[in-house]
Amino acid sequence: MSDMHRDGAEAPEALARLFNQRANAGDVEGLVALYEPEAVLAAGRVVASGHAEIRAFYADLLARRSEFPAAEILPPLRNGSIAMTFARLPNGTLSVETAREQADGTWRWVIDQLKIKPTES
Repeated sequence: MSDMHRDGAEAPEALARLFNQRANAGDVEGLVALYEPEAVLAAGRVVASGHAEIRAFYADLLARRSEFPAAEILPPLRNGSIAMTFARLPNGTLSVETAREQADGTWRWVIDQLKIKPTES
C-alpha cells in the first residue's frame, strides 16, 4: 500500500484507531506514516527516533505479534495544532502521545510513549 493511498488521521483521536487497523493488518509502512519524520517512540527500554528506527521497531514487533486488541480511545487535550492523545489498552496500561496537525490538515504523532503501567494501590 503506498502512502498516497493511505488515509491520514483527520483528528488526533483517529491516530489510535488507524494504529490498531494497520497493526492488525501487518502494515509496517502504514504505522510509520502515523509519525512525523523526526518523531520519537518510547516503549520500555527501547527509544526509536525517526522513521528508520520506528520502522525497525514495528517490523520487529509485527514479526513477533499478529493481534492487537482495540484500545479505549480517551478524549485528547488540544491546544491549537498540538494535541495529547491517550489510549487505554485492555490490560489497563496507557499509551500517551503528542500529535501535531500537518499542513494538509491531518495529524501525526511527534512523541509516542507506549505502555505506561498504572501504579498499584
